[in-house]
Amino acid sequence: MEERLPGENVTLETRVLANESVNKEVRYTQILDVLGDREMTAKEIANEMWMREIIPTNERNFVSPRLTELCISGIVEPVGKKKCYWTNKTVTVYRKREINGWYIRKKRRLKQMGS
Repeated sequence: MEERLPGENVTLETRVLANESVNKEVRYTQILDVLGDREMTAKEIANEMWMREIIPTNERNFVSPRLTELCISGIVEPVGKKKCYWTNKTVTVYRKREINGWYIRKKRRLKQMGS
């Protein structure tokens, strides 16, 4: 174990390292592929990605940060709420944003977000 030095913010440092280790462009594409034309919660997306062996567990934290970024970019939008099958909590339901009948899926935008 590495000892913490006085004044060091170990939590922030490990969070930054974890964030940098994710290939965001690949994860965005995986999420959009799973989402398809459906409306799904973050946990439902994570569960399907786990079933497809894309992620090691069905934990929603593999999906949630990237889903938030996709919402901020306008590629995905929240469309409602429902009770989560696993937690029985009210959660957000997402879908790809539709403009003029075509789903937005621009590699250029995903590359910009991933860098």
